[in-house]
Amino acid sequence: MPNAILDPTGAPPSQERPDASAGLRAPRRPLTGARVGLLDNTKHNALPFLQEVGRLLVAEAGAREVSIVQTKQSFAVPVGDDVVSRYREAADVVVTGVGDCGSCSAAAVADGINFERAGLPAAVVLTDAFATTGRTMANLQGDPDYEWITTEHPMAVLEPEQVHERARRLLPEIVRTLTGAAA
Repeated sequence: MPNAILDPTGAPPSQERPDASAGLRAPRRPLTGARVGLLDNTKHNALPFLQEVGRLLVAEAGAREVSIVQTKQSFAVPVGDDVVSRYREAADVVVTGVGDCGSCSAAAVADGINFERAGLPAAVVLTDAFATTGRTMANLQGDPDYEWITTEHPMAVLEPEQVHERARRLLPEIVRTLTGAAA
């Protein structure tokens, strides 16, 4: 197959891709009283980053609680419908990432799109080194305009206080992404 692009979701080539109309965003609302779901992709510093984001969303943005935290079995594979269903039952919004490598960035974008299609506003965090990977996955998922939050690469090497500072710095953008509020 010369010049073929392989789909990192593992979907067979004959499977139809969703069209752009399937990429509609979940409705946005204020975070007041919201239940926050955190999806850890197993990459180093992802969980401490997400936990700090969750703490800040509760302490400063009015969210009620972090209601579900799950770690993916594989950073390189998008979550299945079973995980999306659990989050739909337990959370009102989702924050996921941190895309700090090629395959985990692609999977994080696919996860965000899947949560959005299931009605959950999702904030996906990727490092800037993998914007092309994220855009390729968004295109493959039929949502070429999907937006995520970009931070400096790398995250994996940061010290704990740097991880917390990064969460604090990205918090306004995460809140805007989840609520749709203007900057």
